[in-house]
Amino acid sequence: MKPSLAKGTRDFTSLEVSRRKYIINILQKNFELFGFQPLETPSFENLSTLTGKYGEEGDRLIFKILNSSINEAKDEKKTQMMNDFQKALDKPFSAESLTDKALRYDLTVPFARFVAMNHGKLTFPYKRYQIQPVWRADRPQKGRFREFYQCDADVVGSESLWQEVELVQLYLKSFAELRTSVTIHINNRKILSGLAEYAGITDKLIDFTVALDKLDKIGKDGVVKELLERNISQESIDKLDFLFTQSNDALENLLQLKEKFAGNEIGLKGVEELEFVITQSLNLDVDIQNLVFDITLARGLDYYTGAIFEVKADEAQMGSIGGGGRYDNLTEVFGVKNVPGIGISFGLDRIYLVMEELNLFPEDATSNVEYLFANFGGEETIEALKLIIQLREKGISAELYPDSAKINKQFTYAEKKGIKNLVFLGEEEIKNRTVTYKNLEAGEQKTVALEDFLG
Repeated sequence: MKPSLAKGTRDFTSLEVSRRKYIINILQKNFELFGFQPLETPSFENLSTLTGKYGEEGDRLIFKILNSSINEAKDEKKTQMMNDFQKALDKPFSAESLTDKALRYDLTVPFARFVAMNHGKLTFPYKRYQIQPVWRADRPQKGRFREFYQCDADVVGSESLWQEVELVQLYLKSFAELRTSVTIHINNRKILSGLAEYAGITDKLIDFTVALDKLDKIGKDGVVKELLERNISQESIDKLDFLFTQSNDALENLLQLKEKFAGNEIGLKGVEELEFVITQSLNLDVDIQNLVFDITLARGLDYYTGAIFEVKADEAQMGSIGGGGRYDNLTEVFGVKNVPGIGISFGLDRIYLVMEELNLFPEDATSNVEYLFANFGGEETIEALKLIIQLREKGISAELYPDSAKINKQFTYAEKKGIKNLVFLGEEEIKNRTVTYKNLEAGEQKTVALEDFLG
């Protein structure tokens, strides 16, 4: 059988794993600096937990798991069940009859489920971070995979807009440490609801936001075409034409909206909230160039209710490398009311691709072995292992070449693995309590006292 990978998945080499850990370590450090605590949830959830939370398009991308009862059935029953499954593929059917579980689509809905199940035990506001893979049955392309990692930070139990301001700080601090220049695009779903009311399409809010969210992919003409296809009138589209000609001044654009939203309560509320977040961020020395009011930003997920974020790299064509928003009603679907929440996500895989493209990884982001001990066989091997143990106790990586092969072979192994130093502990060194080692990068060889070598 020819080995192959499932479409949309990847293997990661030691270099790639080390670099991914470099990103994760920076994010995890900052999550904890901002007061977030770690959480992990299962890889799969009940299908009912996930469906209906991501919008029509999102629901289609959920990876469903075939019921185990099909696999456990006896041969005759299994044949019948599979025949029923095949028939179901050719016509509309209830997915729940064939599957009741699915791989998680994101980390937010499972988090809301966790909060709903444990709200009596949690201290609110509850701040958690989560770094785990998610799965989407999407069409694989550059920066878009079927299995990928999300790195989320969420706060539930607080309506304070200072949480939005803090999350802007978290984004900017983390990307600054990753040496990645970014722009945070920000909007508010209440503004989008206000726009729908202004254009007389309140009943088409979801259709409006789904189409608008594709602006950067299909352009103005594509959005207009999709709005028409979703039975939104040309008259309403004409009223919204100003969306596509916004100025670069966020506060000026908000002032324009205030005028259009006269008497529009939900729209004015969105403007007020967004104005607070932008103004207070500027008061904390955020550069207005890094925080852009993007009135066409919609983010297609149905559960957002307030501020929404999207982060884009300034120097690479990669789409969004982070995003999130406020979701004040998400736990209600699990029977728990009055638990407002907001969260942001860092797209680990896309961040990696951006940093790789821009050559932003430092040399020490890789975890190469510091010392390889040449294997001379016999008593020298035991002495080498004793010294290796002492190095490891000091937190210094070291290994012994497993076979007493020709020295050229051991040199080649060290060079291919990127090991920094090759150590020679032969009969002479043991007798004199010295260590000889060669720095393979500089090509320099030294013999030093054993005590000096161990530091």
